[in-house]
Amino acid sequence: MCNKVKIQGAGLGLRRSMAFQFSETTPDGIDFLEVAPENWIGIGGRFAKQLRAITERTPLIAHGLSLSIGGPAPLDEDLVHAIKDFMALHRVPIYSEHLSYSNDGGQLYDLLPLPFTEETVNYVAERVGRVQDILGQRIALENASYYLSPKQSLTEPEFIKAVVEKADCNMLLDVNNVYVNSVNHNYDPMAFIRDMPAERIVYLHVAGHYLEDDGIIVDTHGADIVDPVWALLDQTYQTIGIRPTLLERDFNIPPIDELMKEIGHIKTTQKKLSHISGGNSGQAHALIL
Repeated sequence: MCNKVKIQGAGLGLRRSMAFQFSETTPDGIDFLEVAPENWIGIGGRFAKQLRAITERTPLIAHGLSLSIGGPAPLDEDLVHAIKDFMALHRVPIYSEHLSYSNDGGQLYDLLPLPFTEETVNYVAERVGRVQDILGQRIALENASYYLSPKQSLTEPEFIKAVVEKADCNMLLDVNNVYVNSVNHNYDPMAFIRDMPAERIVYLHVAGHYLEDDGIIVDTHGADIVDPVWALLDQTYQTIGIRPTLLERDFNIPPIDELMKEIGHIKTTQKKLSHISGGNSGQAHALIL
């Protein structure tokens, strides 16, 4: 019998250092978890058992790091097939990746920006289509942070919307990335969010970042979320509706009690706005596996 896997509320990025604790019990208030599948595919032993124990109890999202959907190297279809198997094993309803590239015949260990051009739109959409054909479902592409402006014949919102429409895929909206780019490239973050294809946004990311002495913001996922990003999340909910929202923390990871304070902030904001809007939560679609 098929089971519905529903992603809703507030989630947390699961790091391997958390695996033992979370295999025993998922803290109250965490509605779903997210992992980079590349960090778990092919892993056996105790980590495999711990992840299986976690996903038997808590919904999981797969958020890729190395597909390099816009990169010049051939698409790694072996990786896509491995991700498909991983999703089936752990009943994962959503697979997301970055709208960027990270591979040019070798892993670059960074997420590099794409040219905002029609040629790139067509190239990325074709590769997304192939991934979706293999997986048998839509993927979600994430708006990326970047520090140098690539070639632009389209604006960033025009580029993102064109890719999503042509590829017929979904979107992961990273609110912190919007804020980071709005400061670094001097644009209105809410104008950007209003320009996004709201009907395709299946979930959100929030995270902390680092402010350099020269005013440039670096998207580190290694600090607490700042007040302007919290305010932007609130405004995002009011603009597109409440979406499942994931807290990312990749290093300088504090004790779980500290992370739960930020999870609590997300849930309090969702609850407040849900009451104001009459209970329309805008949750992601439940997918049947």
